[in-house]
Amino acid sequence: MKIHEFQAKAILSAYGIPVPKGEVVATPAEARCAAERLGGSAVLKAQIHAGGRGKAGGIVTVASPQEAEAAAERLLGSRLLTHQAGPEGSLVRRILIEEQVAIGRELYAGIVLDRKVAQPVIMVSGAGGMEIEEMAAKHPERILRIAVDPATQLQPFHIRRLIAGLALPQPVQRVVAGLLPSLYRLFQEKDCSLVEINPLVMTTDGGLIALDAKITVDDNALFRHPELAALRDLDEELPLEIDASRFGLNYIKLNGTVGCMVNGAGLAMATMDIVKLVGGEPANFLDVGGSASAEQITQAFRIVMSDQSVRVVLINIFGGILRCDRLAEGVMQAVSSLKVTLPVVIRMEGTNVEQGKRMLAESGLNFIAADGMQDAAEKAVQAAGQTVQRSTFKVDE
Repeated sequence: MKIHEFQAKAILSAYGIPVPKGEVVATPAEARCAAERLGGSAVLKAQIHAGGRGKAGGIVTVASPQEAEAAAERLLGSRLLTHQAGPEGSLVRRILIEEQVAIGRELYAGIVLDRKVAQPVIMVSGAGGMEIEEMAAKHPERILRIAVDPATQLQPFHIRRLIAGLALPQPVQRVVAGLLPSLYRLFQEKDCSLVEINPLVMTTDGGLIALDAKITVDDNALFRHPELAALRDLDEELPLEIDASRFGLNYIKLNGTVGCMVNGAGLAMATMDIVKLVGGEPANFLDVGGSASAEQITQAFRIVMSDQSVRVVLINIFGGILRCDRLAEGVMQAVSSLKVTLPVVIRMEGTNVEQGKRMLAESGLNFIAADGMQDAAEKAVQAAGQTVQRSTFKVDE
């Protein structure tokens, strides 16, 4: 779950990490009053979950309360088109107004859960700001990374190694040495998958301040953090994704034509990869879970078909806890009740697979049976009206 910048900064502040003074406003008049309280000059920052606000005009510096009111008038109700917001952009409903900070140097600090090493990884760089993603792609050596084993936790030598690569003045090194453990403690205690400060600013007087902040919380841990769950902003999420969450389904909309319904996140990722391998484009990520009910399968079908770009539904199930006969029952119920007219390709393996296949074959409904993942992907791409790319590469099943 993502949260807004102003919410993330409130959490940083609670952990002793300095942030600029600021207020959240929803009207131009509120923006004017907030700028007056901040001394006149201020920075207005559109509050959306998508990154890239600066390049899209979502961050504005003003010199007076009057300018703040005029800038808020332009921003509020507008849509920011960023590389993360999608073609429709993100609607600006609130603005964070902050004091201006005298920037001496921009740094970067972040912690991410790296699934390759199964550990949190702390990252720092002596060059932060809007170009950090481009720099990471072209000059990855400029970002220092250290994985922290949860069994031994963050140690002083981790901090020393990170600070050594930043070439900071001695007083600032001491401040950073105190900030990084606080950031790591926040990451752990709030069950985060990402905590990022970009930029982490070294001010002209030698202090440090978090000029921007991003925090992403693991959805599966929200039951432990009702105070964080209350920060969820449904206006920043797609309606289909919100709908799916109500039925315990993990759904993410993509831009393709092959609707995917799979049980298990790993199998769902593999399914999307294979669809692309054979020349198609997945329309979504949809994990129905290991023990989906007939009702959940029906709702999954409804959500997939609510996307007007979907031309075919690809079902790829490995029956373990979710038995194949139970899946077949749910699929037949969904296709009948929803009056599905799209082609439906089904590949299933596992518990009671023969019984499940027999139920589908005897249903009288128009299913396309597939033998294996690659065969399923090829049939789905073909049914979507796209050209199948044949390859000597074969999926090892």
